[in-house]
Amino acid sequence: MSGQPTGDDAANAPTEPAWPGPPVWPGSPALGHPVGATASRSDSGRRPAGSTATADSNRPLSGALLPGDWAQADESTGPPPPGSGPPRRGLRARLRSLRSGELRGGRLAVVVGVIALACTMLGGVIGGYIGRNSQDAVTDPSYNVGTVPAATAGRPAASVAGLAARVTPSVVMIKVNGGEGTGSGFIIRGGYIVTDNHVVTLDNEAPNAAIRVYFSNGTSAPGQLVGRDPYADIAIIKADGMGRLPALTLGNSSGVAVGDPVIAVGSPLGLADTVTSGIVSAVDRPVQPGQNSGTSPQVFFDAIQTDAPINPGNSGGPLVNAKGQVIGVDAAIDTLGDNPLTGTQGGSIGLGFAIPINQARRVAVELIKTGHSTHAVLGADINSGWGGNGAQIETTKAAVAPGGPAGAAGLLPGDVILRFGGQPVANGNALLDAVRSARPGTRVNVTFTRAGQQHRVMIRLGSAPS
Repeated sequence: MSGQPTGDDAANAPTEPAWPGPPVWPGSPALGHPVGATASRSDSGRRPAGSTATADSNRPLSGALLPGDWAQADESTGPPPPGSGPPRRGLRARLRSLRSGELRGGRLAVVVGVIALACTMLGGVIGGYIGRNSQDAVTDPSYNVGTVPAATAGRPAASVAGLAARVTPSVVMIKVNGGEGTGSGFIIRGGYIVTDNHVVTLDNEAPNAAIRVYFSNGTSAPGQLVGRDPYADIAIIKADGMGRLPALTLGNSSGVAVGDPVIAVGSPLGLADTVTSGIVSAVDRPVQPGQNSGTSPQVFFDAIQTDAPINPGNSGGPLVNAKGQVIGVDAAIDTLGDNPLTGTQGGSIGLGFAIPINQARRVAVELIKTGHSTHAVLGADINSGWGGNGAQIETTKAAVAPGGPAGAAGLLPGDVILRFGGQPVANGNALLDAVRSARPGTRVNVTFTRAGQQHRVMIRLGSAPS
């Protein structure tokens, strides 16, 4: 065999070396060249420029084995022929060189792995040390916020807390028709409970509704309606089977001034014993809460305005001054876009209204004594479509009742009332608020205009059953 690939071997001969060739010794031809071939002493394995290719130039210069090489002896058996150069290395010698290189590579891989493992362990130790030191920098095992101070045993009587402690036991929650409606109320002398008419009648939709009263001590009892006044929006109920109950003291609403501190107590949204605080933000505020339902009358009163938060469910609860005296009955709130008192309601926006206690007191006494109440009347029909200043009496002849308070004082159809009891009258509703807020039989100064001329008369208000 010549050592050159022939036939299929030639077709499958590799074009790239399968492994690196052995080192080339100085003065020796590159492995794989035939005897007598000239080789360059270059460590790169490339033919020097200007060298002449031999007939065996297609063999790889790297020393890779070709199929024909397996037939050659592994080592020369005698001295090389003259001029043939150093003997070629056999197959076994080359394999031993390869194995030696693999061992060296394996030892290198082991060393690299050991170094990587050591670096990993060292990094973990360093990271743990840094983390521990960082945590130690923001924590302090010896830290404390100090001792707990002694609990405050009492509150000043005039403070909100002091007032709430005295008032809350006398305030009740009222549920109507099994919770279909919820409101508030407060206990007065004799165990009677004051609340709003719209609470016990579900806004005049259920005049004979079932009532249950819930007290601050957790007990409850059925409530019986004593009487109600839909014109004044006041109702009186009494709880069945209850003994002596703590009563609140009624104050004098005529002495209320803007800026006076007040608290409101009740069950907003069914949350019993809720206390809010604020001030009186206005007095004699004309209010017409809601709209009349069916044949029920429209409510008119000059209210005490407060910024103490009042929400749905507060209705009927007390508005209390700094002495713990009731100065008003919470009755209405104003909301953005909704009607106060009736219809859908939003939350408090700092505009709450209470019926002055002087008016509520009179109605409550009448209801407890007789089961009925009365309200003041002017004896004239007011023009609701009047767009000018003041309140105009209707222009029809029947607008002024013959012999009534207005007719007896000389008022005529078409007269425009500008002042009532010394207070300016902005419109018809304001006049009705002022009339309803007064006690029947009260004498009131009235200023009016007729044909451009201003006049002043004294009117004694009449009375009508509620």
